[in-house]
Amino acid sequence: MSLQKQIDQARAEIRSDDYPVSIGELISIYESNEIDIHPEFQRFYRWDEYQKSRLIESILLGIPIPPIYVAQRKNGIWDVVDGLQRLSTIYEFVGILKDENGKILPPLTLKGTKYLPDLEGKQWSSIENFLNGLTPTQQLLIKRAKIPVSIILRESDRKAKFELFQRLNTGGSPLSPQEVRNSILVMLNPETYRWARNLSNNEAFKECISLTDRAESEQYDMDLFFRFLIFRTLDQEHLKQIGDLNEFLADRMVELVEKDLLNEAEEEKAFLATFDLLVRTVNADSFHKYDAKKGKFQGGFLVSAYELLAMGVGYNYKKYLNLSLDDEEIKKQLIEKLKYAWSNLDFTSSTGSGVRASSRLPKTIPLGRQLFDPDNSVP
Repeated sequence: MSLQKQIDQARAEIRSDDYPVSIGELISIYESNEIDIHPEFQRFYRWDEYQKSRLIESILLGIPIPPIYVAQRKNGIWDVVDGLQRLSTIYEFVGILKDENGKILPPLTLKGTKYLPDLEGKQWSSIENFLNGLTPTQQLLIKRAKIPVSIILRESDRKAKFELFQRLNTGGSPLSPQEVRNSILVMLNPETYRWARNLSNNEAFKECISLTDRAESEQYDMDLFFRFLIFRTLDQEHLKQIGDLNEFLADRMVELVEKDLLNEAEEEKAFLATFDLLVRTVNADSFHKYDAKKGKFQGGFLVSAYELLAMGVGYNYKKYLNLSLDDEEIKKQLIEKLKYAWSNLDFTSSTGSGVRASSRLPKTIPLGRQLFDPDNSVP
């Protein structure tokens, strides 16, 4: 296929319409439930009060606001693809923003800004003190301001809105790659997102991975959950086709959900059994490097160790359920195998900095499956 044919084909997959929409209209369609900003996204809503106040300042001063991207469902409802923080700020300021449970959140109180210092303490309206609220003229100024809206029409390829969301929210975006994937999953299937979120909060899992506060705030626990979900049983051929890891994880997640290939009951059983076993046995030593000279596990969490052990045990979890050994004996065997792995050149050569996931995973995943098969002894 020639380059021009590829361009023509890809352009045909996305059909869009663009026009300015007044903030008053955006408020109205939110109140009428005709736009879904997905309340689950609020956990990724990181603007502080000053950033929110600057947006309101920009609107009042007539400074152009960047476009909002939405995808139109078959029933005409808009799914917000990009523009969550801008819309949430407007809805919070007006006092209509709802949380995941449909409860209206407290209205935003503004901070003073560079050009409008008297915004300090202002609200959309104030029953207690009318001086704290905007005047009708100021409210109309906001309602009549227009924001460009780019609508991905329902005739577009179903994957187009997810591809667009991923591209808009990478690079300089405040969202981590996993937060982007979480957002895509919410748009795909909110129930599956809630199922995954619930499992990633499992106490045994949390104790084993022992992440920093920053890693948790960037949803790295969900990242690790999806790695377990996707790589636990992935065949070798697919492991060789990973390329960019973040794109692979997103594409595979979309494929599993859209094609109904995800057996949630089985995956939940495998996940819970794996980390119930690990927390009872190796626990804090699960995903750390073994220093043979010092004779102990040390350092921080290592994703390569996670890929090796968690996916290895997860692949063989049914065999572990049928073992007649006590926890101490299983721990002894697992520790012995972990020590061997950290002396194995194939494994250690793929764990250093600068090693791409596309090069590492085809080695660590098969090794873990073989090494942590309880029927196999240490080589």
